[in-house]
Order: sequence, then C-alpha cells, then structure tokens
Amino acid sequence: MARVVVDVMLKPEILDPQGQAVQRALPRLGFEGISDVRQGKRFELEVDGPVDEAALARIHDLAESFLANTVIEDFTVRVEEAAEVTGAVK
Repeated sequence: MARVVVDVMLKPEILDPQGQAVQRALPRLGFEGISDVRQGKRFELEVDGPVDEAALARIHDLAESFLANTVIEDFTVRVEEAAEVTGAVK
C-alpha cells in the first residue's frame, strides 16, 4: 500500500482571507518575521497496489475534477516515501 498526497492551494492571485487572518494573529502570539501565510488543503490517499504512471494519472484526474476547484486553486500530486509515512514531525 502506498500513500499519494494531493496538496491544494489557492492560486497566488486569489485573496486568502483565512491566511491573512492567521498572518495578522501571529505577532500577537509572539511569532515574528512571517511575511505571508496561505491556507490550503492536503488529501492523503492510500492506494492499493503499485503507484505507477496509470495510477498517478487517475489520481491527477480525481484531483482536477473533484478535490480542487481549478478556476481558483492549483494542486500537486506526489507519492509520499515510506519514511515520511511512518515518521511524524514534532
């Protein structure tokens, strides 16, 4: 079983009110030096079998037609390595 990650972000020219709200709150919380915040979505798909070019193409189609609104969002599709799947960031 493999994990494929689809990251969806608003296009740079689209306003991001949630990201702006987080950016404005950071100095009040003691976090200085952050010049921009953009909010997005992350989808983790567990795939049965090998993740070959055909599987990636199907997932790309899924992301384009269902997970992202391509008028206002960009997305990336990537296979997550085994070490990333089992390791956690602290």
